[in-house]
Amino acid sequence: MRGDGLPLSGTTAIVTGAAAPDGIGRATALLLAERGASVVVTDVAGDLVVGQTTRSKLDLLDDLAAAITSLGVSSVALEVDVTKPAPIHRCVALARDIPGKLGILVNNAGTTVGSGPFLDASPADWTVSFQVNLLGPAMFCQAVIPAFQAAGGGVIVNVGSTGSLGAEAGFGAYTAMKHGIIGLTKTIAAEFGEAGIRCNAVCPGYIMTDMHKEANERLARETAAPVDAVMAGRYEAVALGRAGTPDEVAETICYLAGPEASYVTGVALPIAGGLSVGL
Repeated sequence: MRGDGLPLSGTTAIVTGAAAPDGIGRATALLLAERGASVVVTDVAGDLVVGQTTRSKLDLLDDLAAAITSLGVSSVALEVDVTKPAPIHRCVALARDIPGKLGILVNNAGTTVGSGPFLDASPADWTVSFQVNLLGPAMFCQAVIPAFQAAGGGVIVNVGSTGSLGAEAGFGAYTAMKHGIIGLTKTIAAEFGEAGIRCNAVCPGYIMTDMHKEANERLARETAAPVDAVMAGRYEAVALGRAGTPDEVAETICYLAGPEASYVTGVALPIAGGLSVGL
């Protein structure tokens, strides 16, 4: 195991939605491991296009777990559908079996199903968005909080969006659920603070993830504009003039999860380069 002296040594973390090679989940899991945490990485079954190749998410998770293990800490890759209680509880039980204290949950899994013109989103789209973007994180919190209480405390970081703080046309269901994430975050912070449990949300803006690239491509199709033009138009609203990186978000998540943020709870922190959050 990794030596003492690292801020998260002896702590186990769970990171959901960690398979995407250019995702916030993967970057966060690796940084948590670099800071000494053992990490359980999860994602739902399915495939991702990586470059010119289609790869299983579970194979990508296995690769991530191997990379984490090479840093000298424990890691387990696990298939978890966040819309179902049974795999969530199985994940938490497995994490508790890893030597050390289960002390961190990063609710990163998400979907853009239901994005697009508001009138085109079906009830089924809204249901999927609710289940993945809001109900799943809520169920994971319910599953992990008793373990945190038994251990004397813990940290939850929910991944919201600038869509948690404002609105951009074309992301109706996603925006509604990401607003809900802030309510969930503040509720947990208020209810469990005396148990030593902190809960915060990060609100990324335009971050160059696989999901963000897909959104740019969808907007280009809907507007019949080149992708480069769509990106330039969106980034004009960013004070720093560019998209962020998953590593930049991971740094903030790990700060909130670590001892340096011991007096921070209930916040919704934009990581957006000065992007206006809209209405």
